[in-house]
Amino acid sequence: MKHAVILGASGGIGRAISRKLASSGWSLFLHYHTGKSAVVSLQRELLAKYPESEFIPVHADLSQNGGADILSRQVGHVQAVIVSSGQTVMKLLTDTSLPEMDALWNVHVKNPAALISLLSPQLRSFDHSYIVFIGSIWGNTGAAGEVMYSAVKGAQHAFVKAYAKEAAYSGITVNAIAPGWIETEMNGALSEEEKQMVIDQIPLRQTGTPEQVADLADFLISGKADYMTGEILKLNGGWYI
Repeated sequence: MKHAVILGASGGIGRAISRKLASSGWSLFLHYHTGKSAVVSLQRELLAKYPESEFIPVHADLSQNGGADILSRQVGHVQAVIVSSGQTVMKLLTDTSLPEMDALWNVHVKNPAALISLLSPQLRSFDHSYIVFIGSIWGNTGAAGEVMYSAVKGAQHAFVKAYAKEAAYSGITVNAIAPGWIETEMNGALSEEEKQMVIDQIPLRQTGTPEQVADLADFLISGKADYMTGEILKLNGGWYI
């Protein structure tokens, strides 16, 4: 039985990845912070469909120091780590507080890196194991009004490139997906006019779905991408090339 831990399993992208990986035979540790009801509902759904697999909710606040240590004690026999947890701060830099900056850094970079370090003995115990970060288009090009979010997503991308070189000797591949506009709750507050303004900038003239992110994550840990590491895969309809 192969196990993966999905950080942020209660979010729109995290839930889609969980469903896709479950259909591919993975047992899952479903991490959440505030989304307990969403994860419990997801657990019931997956157990009903795939009773031969395990789906275990695990709780940790990754915005706080020590979150990775708390989470690492709840998981075991992990062959894949999917970092899909996240929060954004849509503010001008001058309006962004130091606590908000700290929380962004902890959630997107510090605790995921610490968790990977803590789980590395488990990952190394397999011939092939996998780390996938869900980065962002803003980690590639940056966004005004989301400067600190762009900064931590850029840090994720840099971590992927560096750790891919370090972990390759242990059979661990490290990659990231950099989505553009994906239809999730995070983008739900924008008006139809604002949404259309974005779509007009996307060559494919459409937004993406969580399921499309999940398909790419599934590919990266399927064994079909074992000669790929250190890559930041753009998934943005041509919005940024």
